[in-house]
Amino acid sequence: MPSAPTLRGTALLNNALLNKGTAFTEAERREYGLEGLLPTQVETLDRQVERIHRHLEAKPSNLERYIYLSGLRDQNQTLFYRVLMSNPAQFVPIVYAPTLAAVCQQFSHIYRRPRGMYISLDMRGRIRDVLRNWPIDNVRFLCVTTGGRILGLGDIGVNGMGIPIGKLDLYTACGAVPPEVLLPVQLDIGTTNSALRADPLYLGLRREPPPLEELDGFVEEFVDAVKDVFPNCCLHFEDWKGTDALHYLEKYRNKALCYNDDIQGTAAVTLAGLITALKIKNETLAQQRFLFLGAGSSGLGTADMLVSALKQEGMSEQDAIDRITLMDVDGLLETSRTNLTPQQKRYAKSMPPSHDLLAVIRLVKPTVLIGVSTSGGAFTQDIVEAMSTLNERPIIFPLSLPLKNAECTAEQAYEWSNGQALFAAGLQFPEADLHGRTFYPGQANNFYVFPALGLAVYATCPKHITDAMVIEAAHALADQVDPASRDRGRLFPPQSDILDVSVTSAARIAEFIFDQGAATVERPKDIRAWIESLTYSPHYAD
Repeated sequence: MPSAPTLRGTALLNNALLNKGTAFTEAERREYGLEGLLPTQVETLDRQVERIHRHLEAKPSNLERYIYLSGLRDQNQTLFYRVLMSNPAQFVPIVYAPTLAAVCQQFSHIYRRPRGMYISLDMRGRIRDVLRNWPIDNVRFLCVTTGGRILGLGDIGVNGMGIPIGKLDLYTACGAVPPEVLLPVQLDIGTTNSALRADPLYLGLRREPPPLEELDGFVEEFVDAVKDVFPNCCLHFEDWKGTDALHYLEKYRNKALCYNDDIQGTAAVTLAGLITALKIKNETLAQQRFLFLGAGSSGLGTADMLVSALKQEGMSEQDAIDRITLMDVDGLLETSRTNLTPQQKRYAKSMPPSHDLLAVIRLVKPTVLIGVSTSGGAFTQDIVEAMSTLNERPIIFPLSLPLKNAECTAEQAYEWSNGQALFAAGLQFPEADLHGRTFYPGQANNFYVFPALGLAVYATCPKHITDAMVIEAAHALADQVDPASRDRGRLFPPQSDILDVSVTSAARIAEFIFDQGAATVERPKDIRAWIESLTYSPHYAD
């Protein structure tokens, strides 16, 4: 327990922060009025974890495991995080993607009890007062969504609340950021999803989202309120509609401590995978040509990050832009198109219009093919074979989620490239065997980046998060893939090591923040030891 509880009896057992369940000692049971309320046996935390594992093994699906773990978190927070941190590789897919897609689709139907905060349009003019209802003053990370673009599911309104909850669980499970400083928030602005609005169990506003001008005013009041009520808080924007995501990151990145994981996190983990792949190829970033299928917030964010990274290598901005080609549902981003956003116009090429990905590949001869289109199966055999003809080791990253939206599978990429593809996906595909060789597909999953970045920001308290910090996070991650792993085609460290990976990355990011003069705390002598001293460890106090 954090301190001697003031609660007694069933009130103590119903408090998730203080509850120890069967781990309460005999002395504690007498002192806190728990005698007779618990079975006789006093158990260790590890024994409790063993029981939870057995319960989970008996569940028929990951959705049921998610529901069970959500109940556990509401009953005993320490035990919940001990379970997650006992095997992150096992539990990340349950509390995060891909299970979260099913969770969000059914969120209103499987809702049990409140977690986080719901700020609706009806609260305009009093958002500060509403935020003060949160019982913790020292909120350091607030993950906020509108539910406008969730895991390839589109606009699902308040059903998207599963995403901030899951993201912040991983801040702790993968980055050891203390859970008490984390706050998931749903901005309920309505939904374009008419089926949800007609669902009698839907928990959100039954209206269309407001026009941009009205939404701007609402978001500005919210951001100002957060800065006032939680002055040391970092705003983590998550799964906003693509145009809104780009708009609000650009608007607030220099006005508030904020970060958009769909844009910057996806960019960083993609860049890390590219850095590792290029170590395998013994090539530089500046030697590559990049083709994106998908030109929404993730595609544009990754393209922008690549421009920043290429500029760090000495390339001019225009030369960097020239190496990047993007396509979307309306075809190639080229100068004759009249429907491009300002962010897309930056990458428009003086080329003939085309909807043919294969033709564009033959024209621009990319070395790297990145899929952020949610167009399942778009990387066909012809596409992969064309990439393999152009490149001895083509880099192919189909990043779309969930599985039905993946542009190709790992097995397809390896088979169609005759085992030459350097592959990473948004999903973790199983190992593949081809011609007597075993291939190890990488997962370009953002949880390799945002928990580490979060831990570094939690420690150093910068005023802003810059692209340079995010690029440093990518290099810190890539440098943890050792030569033996690269020889096997691995592009990312093992997920089983995610906590140590995150702490190592956080220490390096923190050092970079100090070197840039961006930290607002005193620099310690041993940054790694200092970072470790700030991490959360799920255990019961004596």
